[in-house]
Amino acid sequence: MSFLSRLLRRAFSTAATAATTITSDAASDTAKSLSYLIYKERNHKKLVKKFKNASVNEHFRTKVAIYKETIRRLSVSRKFDYVEEILEDQKQYKDISKEGFNARLISLYGSVGMFDHARKVFDEMRERQCARTVMSLNALLGACLSSKNFDEVEGLFRGLSKEIKIEPDLISYNTVIKAFCEMGSLDSAVSLLDEMKKKGLEPDLITFNTLLHGFYANARFVDGERIWDQMKERNVEPNIRSYSAKLFGMASEKRMKDVARVVEEMNSKGIKHDPFSYHALIRGFVNEDDFDEAKRWYGEMLKNGCKPHRLIFETLIPFSVEKGDLAFAFKLCMDVIHSKLVVQEALIQSVVDALAKESRIAEAKELVGHGESGRAHSYKLKLPTPTCNA
Repeated sequence: MSFLSRLLRRAFSTAATAATTITSDAASDTAKSLSYLIYKERNHKKLVKKFKNASVNEHFRTKVAIYKETIRRLSVSRKFDYVEEILEDQKQYKDISKEGFNARLISLYGSVGMFDHARKVFDEMRERQCARTVMSLNALLGACLSSKNFDEVEGLFRGLSKEIKIEPDLISYNTVIKAFCEMGSLDSAVSLLDEMKKKGLEPDLITFNTLLHGFYANARFVDGERIWDQMKERNVEPNIRSYSAKLFGMASEKRMKDVARVVEEMNSKGIKHDPFSYHALIRGFVNEDDFDEAKRWYGEMLKNGCKPHRLIFETLIPFSVEKGDLAFAFKLCMDVIHSKLVVQEALIQSVVDALAKESRIAEAKELVGHGESGRAHSYKLKLPTPTCNA
């Protein structure tokens, strides 16, 4: 080959590589633009159409976040027919021959409680000659769990692993343990630890946190402490979720002195509180009828930049009304409205009613007005009709 031929071949090769890179970058940018348009779309019918059109783009089909968010939005509005339309449309693409893509569809169906559709995707993999490994088994188990079909999880776990000859892994066992805990079958959940040991699988932090939450939340404090001891024996270091479960168990038992000791232990280890641990503390002081401490810990949570979750408001708002601190109850309601959280409308209405009863009409009206323009949800609140004196 002459020098000129080699030079020309190299030049064309470089140009082709550059063109491929440019094309790839352009496709990626297009995918980002499509994702943005879908995020902005508020009309459900148009959203589905745009999503299906965007799915033609190969790069778009790799955007896991936009799939999750779109399916979530449709399910919140109970548009399950649209969820099906979007996900069934994905089966026309070459990605459907890949196990990972099928596992994602299975998980998405499960995330919105459409387990029958998730199972259908799993069964169709065989027809497409797509390999089914522990990855897709775990996706199906997770879909069953997410769909709250807790009593079916073990059957799938036992049956499919034997039928398809798949060896379950740690994720598989953690999913079954979670299902048992959700059903309140805590002893069955613990028994799986021995089975895991025989299979050479070591329980991890997720395993223990699931069991801790199960026992402490079901008022089996002593058993929870046994799990905690096993955790230490296996050198699994507790994290904030572990401590939150422990705090919740102690608070439920009204062991507030022990709560204080655990908080000190957390501080010494540099473990920062999360919304769940704050809720455990607040719930404990509510159980103790100590409004000042419950209120103080809410303030501590905000001061430390920790955003409260729904359960904290559902605990504190009625307690504040009961204690007659309507100013604090008003603040809590405003915090809800200005957040992305959604609580029961009756909860905020109870504060409106209490304010009106105490002739604090201006605050009651303000709450009604803000309720209509909430960030996550519009609350249809009403001012009580004034009673006429005869």
